[in-house]
Amino acid sequence: MRELYPPIEPYNQDYLSVSVLHTLYYEQSGNPEGTPVVVLHGGPGGGSLPDYRRYFNPQKWRIILFDQRGCGKSTPHAELQDNTTWDLVADIERLRTHLGLEQWVVFGGSWGSTLSLAYAQSHPERCQGLILRGIFLLRSQELNWMYQEGASYIFPDTWEEYVKPIPLEERDNFLSAYYRRLTSDDPQVRREAAQAWSVWEASTSKLFPDLNLMEKFADDRFADAFARIECHYFINLGFFDSEDWFFQNLDRIRQIPTAIVQGRYDLVCPMKTAWEVHRAWPEADFQVIADAGHSMAEPGIRSALIEMSDRFPV
Repeated sequence: MRELYPPIEPYNQDYLSVSVLHTLYYEQSGNPEGTPVVVLHGGPGGGSLPDYRRYFNPQKWRIILFDQRGCGKSTPHAELQDNTTWDLVADIERLRTHLGLEQWVVFGGSWGSTLSLAYAQSHPERCQGLILRGIFLLRSQELNWMYQEGASYIFPDTWEEYVKPIPLEERDNFLSAYYRRLTSDDPQVRREAAQAWSVWEASTSKLFPDLNLMEKFADDRFADAFARIECHYFINLGFFDSEDWFFQNLDRIRQIPTAIVQGRYDLVCPMKTAWEVHRAWPEADFQVIADAGHSMAEPGIRSALIEMSDRFPV
């Protein structure tokens, strides 16, 4: 079982203005002459973590992290205006150009896998490879499972906390009910909804509940961006033209060397989606971790991702 590489500090930290409104934080660590890899964090709205640097051999990789619009150290915080999948795809290209890179490996899990695939299909010539985890295509069936009914059968206790802010008469559509509260002008309404939404996801992310993760997700500042931006994307179905967007454009990326890691017991992004991707895209390496849930920090998922980063690019 592989452990994370030792902690490292960035050799470069800066900000990149991507619009009149939005400015992104980005950083670089590892080997400035190494193979560039850009890490696309989850959420949307989750922001980057220092541990993301530790999935890569710092002698081999030029590790690039950035906080997507509205979250982490990017500004303005929790902003929904001009914040769509296609804005983020354009931001990734701006960052690549800004750094003077011809190609890079794209690494992303959960929402990061969605964004990785959307970026790759838009700019396949810029992708040297893809390393993906917890496949999520942002289809209504996936959202209904997590936020309307399905996962409640597995986590009925934590589900009770998730539904508390929503009155009975609005529970036929939790996404809409939460969106109204997360965009409320009342700070207390917004705070209560953001914490309930965020802690629900933290409660379901690991095979064994992680109280430290739940505490992090309950933090007011983190929860505000995480819940608002997630709900904004989810109620708009990721701003995709079709729920079949990935399969319709698969041939654009079929040739890109790709590795996929999926936890068998991932309840946030259930394996059914990853399996459908695997069946449609057999050229991609596909690994199922038998004793893992959703989080990239699950021991089996962590180990598999490090092994993949060690052998990439192929």
